[in-house]
Amino acid sequence: MSKARDLVLMFVALFLFWVLLNGSIASDVLMVGAMAAAILSIVFRNGLGFFSELRLTPRALFTTVLYFGFFAKELVKANLTVARIVLAPSLPLNPGIVKVRTRLKSQMGRLMLANSITLTPGTLTVEMQGEWLYIHWVTVDSAELDVATAAIVGGFEQYLEVMYG
Repeated sequence: MSKARDLVLMFVALFLFWVLLNGSIASDVLMVGAMAAAILSIVFRNGLGFFSELRLTPRALFTTVLYFGFFAKELVKANLTVARIVLAPSLPLNPGIVKVRTRLKSQMGRLMLANSITLTPGTLTVEMQGEWLYIHWVTVDSAELDVATAAIVGGFEQYLEVMYG
């Protein structure tokens, strides 16, 4: 009975959110909102993984804010590095795929790590297998496991560990 109640509560919350965003109670707006809320409620009936694994402690919430600041800083740094590579006459590339290890236990934490790496120019997560990530790196500084892990994963992981575990 709890699953059905959760499904109904999610539908009601989504539908009310729809009505508030649209600011209208016209029949066509209500019908589209009801359909959208129903579809989303069914698709996400088991919950939203992002929120279900996120630790809701003051430290984790504060770390989440710090994480987005860190990500923005890394994004700018990576963009400048890639721009410098592209604009250099010699195009100093040393591309390759490196294997790195993560300490993160949470699936959502690992997914956030992989996406953060992929969204940062110059790196692309190619595959995840348990604690191992295979990363395409435009300028491989070192293929050694510990060095590559520290360079690519280390900064993101310190925040994600607090947020997700």
